[in-house]
Amino acid sequence: MELWYTEKQTDNYGITMKIKQTYVHEQTDFQELAMIETEEWGNMLVLDGMVMTTEKDEFVYHEMVAHVPLFTHPNPEHVLIVGGGDGGVVREALKHPKVKKVVLVDIDGKVIEHSKKYLPSIAGKLEDPRVEVIVNDGFMHIHDHKNTYDVIMADTTEPMGPAVNLFTRGFYQGIYEALKEDGLFVAQTDNPWFKADLIQSVNRDVKEVFPLVRVYAANVPTYPSGLWTFTMGSKKHDPLAVDESAILELDTKYYSPRLHKAAFALPKFVEDLTK
Repeated sequence: MELWYTEKQTDNYGITMKIKQTYVHEQTDFQELAMIETEEWGNMLVLDGMVMTTEKDEFVYHEMVAHVPLFTHPNPEHVLIVGGGDGGVVREALKHPKVKKVVLVDIDGKVIEHSKKYLPSIAGKLEDPRVEVIVNDGFMHIHDHKNTYDVIMADTTEPMGPAVNLFTRGFYQGIYEALKEDGLFVAQTDNPWFKADLIQSVNRDVKEVFPLVRVYAANVPTYPSGLWTFTMGSKKHDPLAVDESAILELDTKYYSPRLHKAAFALPKFVEDLTK
């Protein structure tokens, strides 16, 4: 008997894939969690019915969340990741020689636990001595750590369940205050095909807090529509002013020095959402 998993991405559209087996399916204190082995994408983490990451295409999202801001900031020594319990952004951040410490704050310890077991290629750097893992509310963490971080990355689920507060102006204001005087942050901001209103509202809210705001995009096949956006808010440093020759060649599969600026060249219908 064939078994298929379907993520219903809108009321009228979904993505489906053949599965080999389900390793975990449980209701944590915060969300429904499943760890599934798929034929096409390898092991896959699903939260509240939404695909979070897969072994096959995870590198796109994690590289773009990490390397764009870390190469934009000239000295990103202290880094905070809000969410991201699968460990992918941690792994990428540690590739930067200037990064001295990475703090990961995820509200759901079960995500971290199961990712270590079933996604070792993604979560394998969570035990690195430069990493501090905290199981707590990221919203509260930033409010308790003023003027602490050079770069903050919001690696969150969609704005539902425990992530609702991580798409508000209050969250962005808290991030601003948790950053040092030349700090910057980036957040995943969903897709322009089905969530245009979210991109617009985030862009508007971040512009009310940060003097410089940029939106960039990447192709993540297992995310709704495949076209995914990221929003950067910066106190000083502009990703478009980065000298390509100064970007190190890291061990990456998607991000590159040439792609750094190219990712900000948005299709017009997406660019229009950011005006």
